[in-house]
Amino acid sequence: MLNTQLLGNFKSVENFGGRNGKVKNQLKIQTDKGLVFQSYNSVIAANVSGKTYIDADKWDYSTTTGKYRNQFLGENKAATEKKIASGEYILCDLN
Repeated sequence: MLNTQLLGNFKSVENFGGRNGKVKNQLKIQTDKGLVFQSYNSVIAANVSGKTYIDADKWDYSTTTGKYRNQFLGENKAATEKKIASGEYILCDLN
């Protein structure tokens, strides 16, 4: 993770679970500031210090990223888009 000032320092990592066990390259990372979702080498979203940050360039990169982003946020793409538009979610460069 490149943005340690915003996201905090690494504490632990967990793969998302799938039908056949752990899913490779889809990670939930616990930091000292919150929880981060990383897909492959890109941070997609983060719940940090009571706020939700979404990477402006990578948040909707692929179907797979979207599937696990939805799980991480606990909602569908339309709900995420609405929260981005309202300013509830903060679009920024997380990478």
